[in-house]
Amino acid sequence: MKRALLFVLLLSYNALWAQNDQYSLSGYVRDAATGEELIGVNIVIPSMGAGTTTNSYGYYSISLPPGEYNFSVQYIGYESQEKSIVLDSDTKLNWELKENSTELQEVVVTSEKLDRNVSSVEMSVAQLDVKDVKKMPALLGEVDIIRSLTLLPGISTVGEASNGFNVRGGNTDQNLILLDEAPIYNSSHLFGFFSIFNADAVKDVKLYKGGIPSRYGGRLSSVVDVRQKDGNNREFSGTGGIGLLSSRLLLEGPIVKEKSAFMFAGRRSYADVFLFLSPDENISENTLYFYDFNAKLNYILGENDRLYLSGYYGRDVFGINDLFGFEWGNATTSLRWNHLFSDDLFSNFTAIFSDYTYALGTPEDDAFNFRLQSTIQDYHFKNQYTWYANSKSEFEFGIEGIYYRFKPGTITGSVELQLQEEYALEPSLYFSHEYRLNTRLTLQYGLRYSSFYNLGAQTKNIYQDQELPLEDQVIESRTYESGEIIKAYNGLEGLEPRLALNYRLDDEKSIKASYNRTRQYIYLISNTTAPTPVDLYRPAGMHIKPATVNQVAAGYFQNFLDNKYELSVESYYKDFQNIVDYRNGADLIFNETIETEILPGIGRSYGLEFYLRKQQGRITGWLSYTLSKTELKVEGATPDLAINAGEWYAANYDKRHDISLVLNYKLSSKWDIGMNFTYQTGRPITPPEGKFQVEDWVVPIYRDRNSYRIPDYHRLDLSANYTPPKVEGKKFYSSWSIGIYNVYARRNAYSIYFEQQDNLNGAQTTNLNTQAVQLSIFGTIIPSVTWNFNF
Repeated sequence: MKRALLFVLLLSYNALWAQNDQYSLSGYVRDAATGEELIGVNIVIPSMGAGTTTNSYGYYSISLPPGEYNFSVQYIGYESQEKSIVLDSDTKLNWELKENSTELQEVVVTSEKLDRNVSSVEMSVAQLDVKDVKKMPALLGEVDIIRSLTLLPGISTVGEASNGFNVRGGNTDQNLILLDEAPIYNSSHLFGFFSIFNADAVKDVKLYKGGIPSRYGGRLSSVVDVRQKDGNNREFSGTGGIGLLSSRLLLEGPIVKEKSAFMFAGRRSYADVFLFLSPDENISENTLYFYDFNAKLNYILGENDRLYLSGYYGRDVFGINDLFGFEWGNATTSLRWNHLFSDDLFSNFTAIFSDYTYALGTPEDDAFNFRLQSTIQDYHFKNQYTWYANSKSEFEFGIEGIYYRFKPGTITGSVELQLQEEYALEPSLYFSHEYRLNTRLTLQYGLRYSSFYNLGAQTKNIYQDQELPLEDQVIESRTYESGEIIKAYNGLEGLEPRLALNYRLDDEKSIKASYNRTRQYIYLISNTTAPTPVDLYRPAGMHIKPATVNQVAAGYFQNFLDNKYELSVESYYKDFQNIVDYRNGADLIFNETIETEILPGIGRSYGLEFYLRKQQGRITGWLSYTLSKTELKVEGATPDLAINAGEWYAANYDKRHDISLVLNYKLSSKWDIGMNFTYQTGRPITPPEGKFQVEDWVVPIYRDRNSYRIPDYHRLDLSANYTPPKVEGKKFYSSWSIGIYNVYARRNAYSIYFEQQDNLNGAQTTNLNTQAVQLSIFGTIIPSVTWNFNF
């Protein structure tokens, strides 16, 4: 430990010493057409093999000794720029990049290669260009960012129409999903058919599967960082589309030209309109639709200050005649202030509010009407800094605080009931240093410290065994006042070290390795295969401990044929501690003592990921393959509480093989076609191993959890996009997207359940035989067509 600390201090000292007698080149990189800042642009000095990248706000800074340097600015999809600069003082320089206007010809690559996947210390990162996502086949023509991410290695779902996604053996609640830094607690519309992200409003998407930077925390398995468009600050423009399921419209433009801009985007489905037109009252009186609204304002206060205000509001509404209603959705607000203390010290201050609410019930005029509502809210503050010490060193540090308010359930109507509200505070701080030791070796090390306080006002049960509470073993009830600490997790177990390194074998190949420890203090309590909108988030506290994961990963990365192809092979191992699973026969609905229905356990996940991508030319796309295994172990205090007798068992989302092939072929200047093919091993299920009879009913007997698998999953999708050439001087232009989902009408199993067979031929005796029934979400070809427009 002492040697490691000494090594860190020496690296930091070298970074501080190296900045003497240096000057900085800093500024922003923008899109030449819209004025929007670009994220992740490479600013390199080819002769030195040194450089930097723009941050999440398009800012860069690099410090160098006095002299003349040739800079190259590179970004995939944009024309590269080169410039010779004499650096004899601190210099500000903003760059503006133009989009590539290639049609059928191969993309021309400059001599300075776009090889960030080889040169960057980052590994286990999934990143997609929204423009590429829009060309891919999509269910009912709805461009879906989350569904597209699941085509990359290490990322999967339990099946079609499933809420959430799984990353390297992690549960769906172990993903930190951020929209302009605000956490999203449910990322799905229509019970998982589509994600909440309107692709027109999204500028950048990045997912960390491992090697997670220390600035992120609070979840075990991944971070999905989604950034909304800032808005065009040069001219008014819009984009939209009309599809079979929904329509959308985005408007953006300057408030004060070159100084401030707005972006507003809306989307709504209209299945309810078609249901209303049905002559069948059983159909016409049903309701099913979703809508969402994105908004963003930004203002340049001065040379060193910028202000951003972002918001999202979305809802799903579902109703069955006048019998039952159900709605759920997210609402977020983010206020961010960027400030430059100096050319090499960038800061960001963020205030966030996030809300996820669901409600279900019956009409108010019903004799036994009721409304059940549940909410999780958080109030979030961040203060983050980036110090660009020199061309070899970059430091990040900051503090963060989250105040949670959990409202697990309130029933109003003919019956009035309420579960206790819960409150919690999660403060944290972090530090990170990326240091390029030489032209071959780059090291990134960091540390995050997080703590958690479960707060009153609450009344808590005290059990004979506090770690494995049983409902019939309550000793007493203890009341805590508002703000009083019920349980604190603020010891050394809150330390979360992060480490990553990159060793370059040559200009085209590198070996990378990473380690990260992450900690999670809130849980999604569910006993379903895929989360549902009515599942509850509950905090760690007196009876539920925080969960922890240690992950190690190593990989080989290579670009070849002038960066036309990108290859990576990664392996990983994850060790889970204090994760929770439900007890056999658990009752999780509106339960005040939820701690008596769950059990703590451990888990492990390991795998190999292969990724080959073609980035340039008429044919682009990728092939990904994941070989993995994920297991859980819950021993319990007694044999009857243990799951599978305390032995390892497959997690619900364990899939041994996962293959995806994504291709896009540009036929001409007007047409391109796309293809997605997916194959996955069937997920585990729990079949009955026996049965017994109660009068005329057969009751199944279940023993070993997840001991059987449903049939393997595979599907082929096709798409075609028609884009007429733009007419010079005409601002309005449009395109058409045509798609076929499930081309060969595969009836993929979502689940298998068991039921009593119906009596045959009208027999009067009761049939006590049981049968297995396969549930498929889609069993036919699903075509789609969408008209897209821009002005």
